[in-house]
Amino acid sequence: MTIAAARIIERWAWAEHGLCRDVPDLFYNADDDPKGLRRRKEAAATKLCGQCPVIRQCRAHAVGNRELYGVWGGMTEAERHRLAGRARTG
Repeated sequence: MTIAAARIIERWAWAEHGLCRDVPDLFYNADDDPKGLRRRKEAAATKLCGQCPVIRQCRAHAVGNRELYGVWGGMTEAERHRLAGRARTG
């Protein structure tokens, strides 16, 4: 294994403990998902995040890497977008 590969594995080690790992479809919406389904999935995903032992690491990853899609660290796409906007305007 290369040093670069080892660093990537280490950087993502927290994800192994995420409660989302067994239900990834809950955390991402398809482009054609109706609005009501999107809201229900986001509500269920954020509820699961609230019980997750790695919520802080997940949120830090999502914000730090500007994840555009899905629920990460208990935050929806819209919530992260608003947070990024506030950070830009200071």
